[in-house]
Amino acid sequence: MTKRASGILLHPTSLPSGRLDEEAYAFVDWLAAAGQTWWQLLPLGPPDRDGSPYRAASAFACSPALLADPDAAVAPAEIESFAARHPYWAADWARFGGEGALADQVRFEREWSALRAYAAERGVRLIGDIPIYVAPDSADEHAHPELFQDGFVAGVPPDEWSATGQLWGNPLYDWAELRRTGYRWWIERFRRMLELFDAIRIDHFRGFVAYWSVPKGHKTAMRGTWRRGPGRALFDAVAGELGKVDLIAEDLGVITPPVHALRDELGILGTVVLQFELAARSDPLDFPKRRVVYTGTHDNDTAAGWWASAPQQAKARARALAQELGIESREPHRILVELALASPGEIAIVPVQDVLGLGSKARMNTPATSSGNWRFRLERGALTDELAAWLRDAGAAAGRLRV
Repeated sequence: MTKRASGILLHPTSLPSGRLDEEAYAFVDWLAAAGQTWWQLLPLGPPDRDGSPYRAASAFACSPALLADPDAAVAPAEIESFAARHPYWAADWARFGGEGALADQVRFEREWSALRAYAAERGVRLIGDIPIYVAPDSADEHAHPELFQDGFVAGVPPDEWSATGQLWGNPLYDWAELRRTGYRWWIERFRRMLELFDAIRIDHFRGFVAYWSVPKGHKTAMRGTWRRGPGRALFDAVAGELGKVDLIAEDLGVITPPVHALRDELGILGTVVLQFELAARSDPLDFPKRRVVYTGTHDNDTAAGWWASAPQQAKARARALAQELGIESREPHRILVELALASPGEIAIVPVQDVLGLGSKARMNTPATSSGNWRFRLERGALTDELAAWLRDAGAAAGRLRV
């Protein structure tokens, strides 16, 4: 991840069909035509009833709802082979998921492996997303109750998203017990991710330094406390068994110097959100190159939606920077996209909604809300040759095209 490049953020559920069918292959073709190196996705686990992939039923299993052919035949030998190759978690998932659970994982492995190979042949690599926490009552909590605390749940303190904080309710890790086991559960989790992706974004990276602990039963996250996380020890354990892993730290929110220090010690790319930089800083593009810059993430408004309510000063900064950099686009969403591409960040990632210039109704998620999220779908034919040509030209101007 040391070559200047760019990519698009699109979860498979946002494909026109919401599945790994011909639409997924067409998207890869479009990425290649647009000169993109990376396809970034959200977690692939079975989502909760609201559709959130960040509260998946398993940290290891993938969602059968993504299958293009959910009724494809699976031989008993294939299931046995899959279980033998995944001894740490396959049996746990079979018990939790019930009849057909492992057959679905065999189907997913077939379809995903074929899609990933197709992408690799066209120079497109995949970025996965690993949530720091597992969902309440998940297969992981059932299989390994000893790895989780009693009486406390996860959240974040009051911030710009919510005056009472965000009460996520996820079980918190017993880091002392995980350390005693040599962080085996986390090593196996990273091993699984490396089967699926070329690089990994770590959600809520700051929680590995210190995490917000809320007594179970509270209705808000206001009365939580900060507790110490595992720090570098976990990542050293992973690297000691799996070697170097290409990682992106989602280091947004209430960040302290120790969080930045851990990120830099590990050589992990940090995260920059252009919407935040434009609103808060007089020189929004003054950040180190060891960053992944986003116009916005899945938790932000779209570029067009943000622009509609952004402070005038932020808009003026964006237009002034565009003029300074020779960006000729006038549409606000294109200005933000081309500023991200022109930025010093090693990698620039653009949500597909921002390529299309879609408004707030197309955003993927609104933090601190529990309904109306994770529903965005692309319209068939929306990603045109003209859009691919624009991104390729802008990427070439910014020195981000593959060579």
